[in-house]
Amino acid sequence: MIKKTFIFFSFLIVCNCQNFGQLNMLGDLPKVLKEVSGTEFVENSEVIWMLNDSGNQPKLYAVSKKGKIKKEIYVKAKNHDWEDLTSDDEGNLYIGDFGNNNNKRKNLTILKVDKKYLDKKNAEVDKIEFKYPNQDKFPPKKKDRFFDAESFFYFNNNLYIFTKSRVKKKYGKTFLYKIPAKKGKYTAQLIGEYDNCDDLECWITSADISSDGKAVVLLSQKNILLFSDFKNDNFLSGKVRKIKLTHRSQKEGICFKDNKTLLITDESAHGSGGNLYELKL
Repeated sequence: MIKKTFIFFSFLIVCNCQNFGQLNMLGDLPKVLKEVSGTEFVENSEVIWMLNDSGNQPKLYAVSKKGKIKKEIYVKAKNHDWEDLTSDDEGNLYIGDFGNNNNKRKNLTILKVDKKYLDKKNAEVDKIEFKYPNQDKFPPKKKDRFFDAESFFYFNNNLYIFTKSRVKKKYGKTFLYKIPAKKGKYTAQLIGEYDNCDDLECWITSADISSDGKAVVLLSQKNILLFSDFKNDNFLSGKVRKIKLTHRSQKEGICFKDNKTLLITDESAHGSGGNLYELKL
């Protein structure tokens, strides 16, 4: 008992010594989630869903609001490069298997996990396959490598994908594409684009939309972009508020907990990260 108490207070001391800026640390994530790349909170749920990126098992993790794993689900699909997670109004989950570092993938896929599997140990999937309408070379020239992606969300029966730039001095550029949220093969529709900033810390690593549909957030290591008053589904139009992040780490996941609160996760790397945070807007 004394040992457990010592460990607990040691953890509190370490947390208090670190400066997370405006972020409130809710808990540290277990080692199995050290490469967490997607985070999603389903309304009226007691857990936060998370996943890891390529090189890890194809599993979904149900995590408590303090960062503890409550349940694991084995997904019957390969983890080529899982990069983000979203859900629809019925509570089904969607896995973005569209990581494309070298811009040469031809098997870009979003995996739909029906909510009936979220209480089981294994999950079947429906595949939503897509390609970009403006990519005809795999890979394209280095100056045209805008076809990586780590971010998407569900809205009104569609999935909206935000690309991650691999182009030098244009790392903060993101393009917004749209595909139907149902099984099939599609050519994505280009909706809009936005320039965050130029350096590596500006590239977009996660996205989400509020439950009321009035706000969209994009995450980078440098800042959070909060969009509002957009026109129809061009979420990159309208007003944008830039929230500078004073705490730097490899942040890979963001989602709305409610219309005024964000949940954020970062990968464990170089002695930092591997945590679950909260940010009040």
